[in-house]
Amino acid sequence: MRHPIIIDTDPGLDDAVAILLAFAAAEELEVLGLVAVAGNLPLAQTERNARRVCELAGRHDVPVYAGCARPILRPLATAERVHRETERDRLLLPVPTTALQPQHGVDFLVETLRASEARTITLCALAPLTNIAMALVKAPEITGKIRELVVMGGACFELGNVTPAAEFNMHLDPHAAAIVFDSGIPITMIPLDVTHQLVSTPARLAALRILGNRCGPAVAGLLTSFEKNRRPKFGARARALHDPAVIGYLLRPALYRGREVNVVIETQSPLTTGMTVVDWWGVTDRKPNVRFMNSVDADEFYDLLAEKLARLP
Repeated sequence: MRHPIIIDTDPGLDDAVAILLAFAAAEELEVLGLVAVAGNLPLAQTERNARRVCELAGRHDVPVYAGCARPILRPLATAERVHRETERDRLLLPVPTTALQPQHGVDFLVETLRASEARTITLCALAPLTNIAMALVKAPEITGKIRELVVMGGACFELGNVTPAAEFNMHLDPHAAAIVFDSGIPITMIPLDVTHQLVSTPARLAALRILGNRCGPAVAGLLTSFEKNRRPKFGARARALHDPAVIGYLLRPALYRGREVNVVIETQSPLTTGMTVVDWWGVTDRKPNVRFMNSVDADEFYDLLAEKLARLP
């Protein structure tokens, strides 16, 4: 039986790779829909890019919805410098032929979860958590319908990548993250501690370029652009692969290691807004609310990525 998932996303270069990996795992994962949110880019671009990824993969059956155009309380601060489109990127992702769904993405989340059996649908959060938080505020009863929320975001020992203390997705909408992490939903967190281990080396990119389909070389090209846009600030970590680690976890959880911890989102301090305060050593009396991953078998992950992407057109 396939595992039903909804992907909440803000493509974005590495988001596009994550979506393609989910499509490539069609025997294991049933993608019920993509819900775009403002994050890496403004909403008009993220929803269009989501449809372009569907076009590249030939998945016109997957509906794409537009969700929230800004964070709950803070102004939108995108990462267009990193995820901006170049002429090369435009060639990698085709013009979409499938229309955007008219329903708001938050309403799609609410209605789909309300209609599902308890603990059946997994939400894959590759972006700021605005859409998911708004769905929980609008319909708190849907918490019992969510099997698991797998979040790419936050950090513990790796600290931040947009401020000294905060990872981008958490920093962009910390109030949404605070709502989600306080909801009681089963949460698995794939933080920078994991994704910084997933470095797209030249050999790993070469393995994608030679797959013999259109999606493999396109992914290699997207990851090459991602690295170039992030250098020189991050050094070797400019080649880290973030969002696909969420889909990799669903497909091969044994590749990951971590522990149950308490995580609180900082929303007050101007210096540490968006910080994921991880009680790694259990020094507080706060109950664990997150399965926090902190290591991954990178070689096996990239083998999985190449194996699955080879199944796409």
